[in-house]
Amino acid sequence: MDIHFTSARATDAEKTAIDGELGNSQAAPAAGASAEATDGRVAIHFPPSRDKLLPVLHAIQSRLGWISAGAINYVGLCMNLPPAEIYGVASFYGLFSLVQRPPVVAHVCDDIACMTAGAGALCSELQKMVGPVGSSNATGSATWLRSPCLGLCERAPAALINAAGEGPVSVVLAPATPQAVLNALQTASSTKLSDVPDPADLKRSVPQIGQQDLRLLRRVGTSDPCRIDDQRHGGFAALRKAIALSPEAIVREVVASKLLGRGGAAFPTGKKWEAVLLQRHSGRPHYLICNADESEPGTFKDRILMEGDPFAVLEGMIIAGVAIGAEKGYLYIRGEYPQAALRMENAIRAARAAGFLGEAVLGSQHRFDVEVRRGAGAYICGEETALFNSIEGYRGEPRNKPPFPTQAGLFRAPTVVNNVETLINIPEIILGGGAAYAQIGTAQSSGYRLFCVSGHVARPGVYEVPFGVTLRQVIDLAGGVAGNGTLQAILLGGAAGSFVSPRELDTPLTFEGTRAIGATLGSGVIMLFDSSVDLRAILFRIAEFFREETCGQCVPCRVGTVRQEELLHRLAARQPISSKDAEVQLLREMAQSMRDASICGLGQTASSAILSAMDRWSLFP
Repeated sequence: MDIHFTSARATDAEKTAIDGELGNSQAAPAAGASAEATDGRVAIHFPPSRDKLLPVLHAIQSRLGWISAGAINYVGLCMNLPPAEIYGVASFYGLFSLVQRPPVVAHVCDDIACMTAGAGALCSELQKMVGPVGSSNATGSATWLRSPCLGLCERAPAALINAAGEGPVSVVLAPATPQAVLNALQTASSTKLSDVPDPADLKRSVPQIGQQDLRLLRRVGTSDPCRIDDQRHGGFAALRKAIALSPEAIVREVVASKLLGRGGAAFPTGKKWEAVLLQRHSGRPHYLICNADESEPGTFKDRILMEGDPFAVLEGMIIAGVAIGAEKGYLYIRGEYPQAALRMENAIRAARAAGFLGEAVLGSQHRFDVEVRRGAGAYICGEETALFNSIEGYRGEPRNKPPFPTQAGLFRAPTVVNNVETLINIPEIILGGGAAYAQIGTAQSSGYRLFCVSGHVARPGVYEVPFGVTLRQVIDLAGGVAGNGTLQAILLGGAAGSFVSPRELDTPLTFEGTRAIGATLGSGVIMLFDSSVDLRAILFRIAEFFREETCGQCVPCRVGTVRQEELLHRLAARQPISSKDAEVQLLREMAQSMRDASICGLGQTASSAILSAMDRWSLFP
């Protein structure tokens, strides 16, 4: 017996979107025919697997601009899932709407990088021109919302306009002005994402373009990211060399390189690969995931790599897949990156046609293919086990560990998860050898690192340097301090990182160097704040970010992030419950509880930046 909490039925447009994603030829044998029988059932002999749920929800949102109760009921019939579970998944993601709204929506970033670049004034003007947040324009065809970081920090302030319809489109505005946002709301439906990179945008995002000593960024801006036959500087040469090696030999090179993960956790990449390869005779499939859910405020390097050199990202994925014995790889990319998703999908199609992907990679016995999965606005899905749940069609909530992903990851099979920057180092390691790569940088931090420099700096953008340069040297490379010219603070590692003071500018940018001053490299964020910035406002935004992004699964994080934000506002208002000292002590105790008892890194690091700032400056006298 089926239980339905609503009798709502899907519209023809919703059915078409759902059937198109699921390929319901059995349910809709003729064009325009309804897949729903008179008794409310759907004639599908083999319901699609649950991992199709996120793409289906994207299809509905992209077609109608929201996900109705009727659409949810129809998906439940097609996929043999309870509507309540579908609702639970859809309600988890910030880019999905379960209430009707206009088809055109501008997501305007008001996170920390955009705050320093005038996002507050931009939102105030939009409120005058369009109306309050969430209200419709005069024709009812468009609205605007405030958004967490869109990963466009080097060109802040930023906005992303999504237009639903038969041909859904996304428009990126950075830097954004009120008039540009208003114009985009009116014309977004007729706009198309460009396949041709804008040289001006690239140069602004990657000021080092064309420099001879670049390795990870050497093809960005010098080869066409849309043409596989224009891969200069050795495109796919590393894959050809890797195919001639055994999987064990590839893994040995990565182990020898001492490459540490670039996503923030800094786990040895070779150890992950080795752990999965050792299970090659287990009879279970192996999976590779490229984690491109780059949602840490202040981070944008992975977007630039995917937009500017998608084939290099793909080459790293293929080598990793061959090395660990995976036949399937997933590229999980955040929903706020439409241009990067387009470039990567084009690259995958071109690589498949050229024989780099498929049943026989470069004519070898290795089989490997890649599928793109788009996130939908959930910071927590950057955590690897939450990402597994998201791909599998569940809420993106982290899993307890152990078991670790190398033992039971995606679909409970051995899985390697690496982020984009980690994988783009792999061709360098294969071409030059692991031992030679390990000589670059320092003994504990080998190789090259990409830093996302933003805020009050003369030339914001992504910068490539070998490990070991100092914070001061990277700032100088980016043209020095901008704004009013007086540096007040630097945020290292993003919202989950740490604040450092101008007295610490000579700190080496290595894992061990930042650890020595109680900071972290994290995801490679270097965000500068001049003396005009109210650091308390930045801390409020960071606290708000974690309160909004907690998945709510575990009590320490769910409650702690709320109480942390409340406490900061009490301190600012000089209205402590008992005394200021008692409040600060309570904040430290809550932070310790979140570090010790939270399931994942979100809760464990939710207080890191806040406490680091309070330790270095007297912000709440």
